[in-house]
Amino acid sequence: MSPALPEGEVPPADGSLPAWLDDGADRSFGVYVHVPFCTVRCGYCDFNTYTASELLAEAGGRVAGHEAYAGTVLREVAQAARALDAVGRGGRPVSTVFVGGGTPTLLPAGDLVAVLDGVRSTWGLSPGAEVTTEANPDSVTPESLAELADGGFTRVSFGMQSAVPHVLATLERTHDPERVPRAVEWARDAGLAVSLDLIYGTPGESVEDWRRSLDAVVACGVDHVSAYALTVEEGTKMAAQVRRGVLPRPDPDDQAAKYELADDVLTAAGLGWYEISNWARTPDDACRHNVGYWRGDDWWGFGPGAHSHLGGAADGPRSVRWWNVKHPRAYADRLAAGATPAAGRELLGPDEVQLERVLLGVRIRDGLPLDHVDAAGRHAVAGLVADGLLDGGAAVRGTALLTRRGRLLADAVVRALTA
Repeated sequence: MSPALPEGEVPPADGSLPAWLDDGADRSFGVYVHVPFCTVRCGYCDFNTYTASELLAEAGGRVAGHEAYAGTVLREVAQAARALDAVGRGGRPVSTVFVGGGTPTLLPAGDLVAVLDGVRSTWGLSPGAEVTTEANPDSVTPESLAELADGGFTRVSFGMQSAVPHVLATLERTHDPERVPRAVEWARDAGLAVSLDLIYGTPGESVEDWRRSLDAVVACGVDHVSAYALTVEEGTKMAAQVRRGVLPRPDPDDQAAKYELADDVLTAAGLGWYEISNWARTPDDACRHNVGYWRGDDWWGFGPGAHSHLGGAADGPRSVRWWNVKHPRAYADRLAAGATPAAGRELLGPDEVQLERVLLGVRIRDGLPLDHVDAAGRHAVAGLVADGLLDGGAAVRGTALLTRRGRLLADAVVRALTA
């Protein structure tokens, strides 16, 4: 079960935006498209996703929801264009597009291209725009990847998770690990940049298993890797298995050791960390869309449960954030009726914006300028340096930059910097 939506104020029924929004000229504009469909629900996953059987059961066996999805998203794109035009925000081209899920590539490649075409015709794409889709290794073919590349996609992020069959089985992933290098080769042949996503700390995963997965990634020769510690989320099948003692709870010390091993192996292979969970061969290989999140840029999220954020004015509220209804049917029904799919929103003032700037900005390799931290937070810097959590040289130069130990204890660093 995916987590509940945040609480917030009721948004305007027509989807209109606050009049105090600035022109956003100093921030990039990204588009996120959520595709909430999966073949099966993995036991650890609490994302807003639905299998065909779930949707069929809810609809009395009439429709699974995939067929008209691209058209539904394009209705929201048109609604967004009207809202942005009304506050003078319609002139900015899109810098990045990220299609996530779920498994976006369960939709025909032509549907994903149609959504991208809608974004392009509405706002235009910046020169060299980054356009990514997530995919499972078993949800693509050479032909589908070529169609995506021909349609304007530049990048694909494969959910590899592990190269070890018993680890994939615990995670309830469906692909054969031997398919991963083939999918990477197909994507490269199509002209797409490739990222691989990994999960570490799965119950039953040994350090040797984890090294095998890292070696498999390096052997693929990709230029971007994401590696995330497994979190057991309440409401998931895995949480129930842990509660019943069927699976052990992930061990934080084990996960810390595996993070350090990942950093060693990936660094030795020529990939440097640029965000706590992400490594890239060069700065140009970093995921620019995600960097936009960490830097507080603007983005519009399309699809059920998607979140959006637009920066605001120098006085009063500084930004507005909102989120869509979660269920695909409710999302489609609202748009068909000409209403906003937004379920709630919140207006962020200077204090909230400042807190988020620290929460997100401290995660990246560029570091966080200390003038973004209040006096109490700056007072804590010396102690964080002494504890080996922040780089001393960077602190002298006015930047909070995490050491590797600091990356492992980033939450403690944020607590100290935000008093």
